[in-house]
Amino acid sequence: MCYTAGEFRVGGQDVLMAEIKVEGIDNAIPFYMSKEQFEYWKHTHLNIDAVDGRGSGFSLEAPEGKRFITRSRVFTNDEFHYFEAQPVILGDGTALKQPA
Repeated sequence: MCYTAGEFRVGGQDVLMAEIKVEGIDNAIPFYMSKEQFEYWKHTHLNIDAVDGRGSGFSLEAPEGKRFITRSRVFTNDEFHYFEAQPVILGDGTALKQPA
């Protein structure tokens, strides 16, 4: 779901996955997922895109005739080891070291 800045309350157990840069938008858009989802997807490269189609409910893309699509692939060994060494940043700003 995509919300206007400040309309979604990020929780302390949400993980900052990336800050997405979008052409025509000055500030990067933070992308969060729940810590539980992160545990499932942490070995995966996720590509978030907007495509033509019906969006869902309250998400900002719905009235624009767009919807989000996520494509994924498993990290290479090098990518996995790189990201495994990076801290996990939670919604409350806490940085966690990933377990080895």
